[in-house]
Amino acid sequence: MTVLDQKTEPRTSIPERGRSSATQTRRKLGGFRKSDVFALVGGLAAASATTGLLWLQIGPFTGALGYVIVSWFIFVGTYALLVSFDENRPTMWDRIATVIVHSLALVLFAVLVFVIVYTFVRGATALRHLNFFTQDMHDAGPLDPLTVGGIKHAIIGTLIELGIALAVSVPLGLLGGVFLHEIPGRFPRFVRTVVEAMTALPDLLAGLFIFATLILIFGMEKSGLAAALALSVTILPIIIRASDVVLRLVPGNLTEASYALGAGHWRTVRYVVLPTARSGLATAVILGAARAIGETSPVLITAGATAQVNADPVHGPMMSLPLLSYTLVQNSQDNMVARGFGTATTLLVLVLVLFAIARVIGGRGPGQLSRRQQRRRAAASRRDLNRFAGQTTAPTGEAQGEFS
Repeated sequence: MTVLDQKTEPRTSIPERGRSSATQTRRKLGGFRKSDVFALVGGLAAASATTGLLWLQIGPFTGALGYVIVSWFIFVGTYALLVSFDENRPTMWDRIATVIVHSLALVLFAVLVFVIVYTFVRGATALRHLNFFTQDMHDAGPLDPLTVGGIKHAIIGTLIELGIALAVSVPLGLLGGVFLHEIPGRFPRFVRTVVEAMTALPDLLAGLFIFATLILIFGMEKSGLAAALALSVTILPIIIRASDVVLRLVPGNLTEASYALGAGHWRTVRYVVLPTARSGLATAVILGAARAIGETSPVLITAGATAQVNADPVHGPMMSLPLLSYTLVQNSQDNMVARGFGTATTLLVLVLVLFAIARVIGGRGPGQLSRRQQRRRAAASRRDLNRFAGQTTAPTGEAQGEFS
């Protein structure tokens, strides 16, 4: 019997797992440890004590800003020293970078809160009076109390100018975004480059463009319409650029499925792409409106200023909230300055509301439905299910009646 004649049963052999000499431990990537808290608290305490000693006992240093800056540098150095006792070098540099980034974010947040709170506090004296929103400044002088005069004319002018600007820029902006997204070629790339360049141009150039063309050449008078056209030139690149970015986020499988079902190009754009990106497009429009509502220089050049209500956008100057706030705070009287800060507070609230709405609407991804839309979709599905069930059972009943 040879070796080839011997039959061996096939089997699978699994090699034994080698034992590692070092015990592996799981690294915790998130959360805080006691050593991290001790290092953070120790760094803060050491920075406060050292800077206080320098400011009060050793050196002739004064000023709160210098105290904060020196304390921050001492805190970062002390924190790095404490972390180096327990961690290796890469971890130490990671903790230092984390502290620096969070410190800068805290500074920016503190500055934002200070600006908002300071504006609200300075304008609270004017906001307490109801006439501040129901009267204009036609009969109010610099020495009149806060019970006389208001910003009614500026609110009306701002809303009229913003409405006309959105009516002009929203259709053009959405069409421009669709053009950049759907049309290939060199010309759309050139248009995209021009749009991106226009978003960085100063807003003053838009006002100068309308002033030089419509007012000087064609003889249009300074009015709310001219200011609205200047604002539309300002926000049109923003809406086009944001719409282009939002349309790029639409999943490609949706358009491919539409093409597979036999739909054409523009029918797919109308019934698939645009409804899917509806929330993002609304966000683009709201961001453009928030940009336009705070512009001052284009309105000053093209619409002028007035102290009374002017609801006619074609004839006569028209006041806006940013221009009124800028005009009032330049006055030397305290009541006029209070009116200016009250106007700025009103404008700030409008901008914050617009950004909050944009955040709520834009928080959903392409095709993601809100709760109300989900409830409506579920109710429509239940109605369709009942209708299909009725259509299925009706012929069966008729057939049973015939055979009986």
